[in-house]
Amino acid sequence: MVHEIWRAPAENLQFNHMKLHADRLEGVNAVFGHGPGEISINNTVFRHSVIVPWQGAILPWDVAAFESLTAAHFQQVADLKPELVIFGSGARIRFPAAALLRPLIERGIGVETMDTGAACRTYNVLAGEGRPVVLAAVLTPAA
Repeated sequence: MVHEIWRAPAENLQFNHMKLHADRLEGVNAVFGHGPGEISINNTVFRHSVIVPWQGAILPWDVAAFESLTAAHFQQVADLKPELVIFGSGARIRFPAAALLRPLIERGIGVETMDTGAACRTYNVLAGEGRPVVLAAVLTPAA
């Protein structure tokens, strides 16, 4: 017996924004979607870089572009005292200089760098497990 799988023609599919729907723990922040220049957290859309702690308020992050990062930006993240920071570097993966990460390193806080889309997915998994994790996401305006 042959089973056929119906597939929609590719021209009918649209992938303007990646949708993320995690099972949520009560009081834990979750990323619901991410697209060029925007991120949806707890059903609120942000169009600027953000710091997303596992619990509590979403914080604006004064980072206009990867190139403008300073150690003070990572100090703001370290002050939240997470176990781990998931750093979303933008549309593509870019690694910040070790000197910029010093506030995290000095406190023994782990940091993982990935593109912002991958960072959103990873953050959701870890936050969903109840881990004290922070997403630090660089967003640049959509072209």
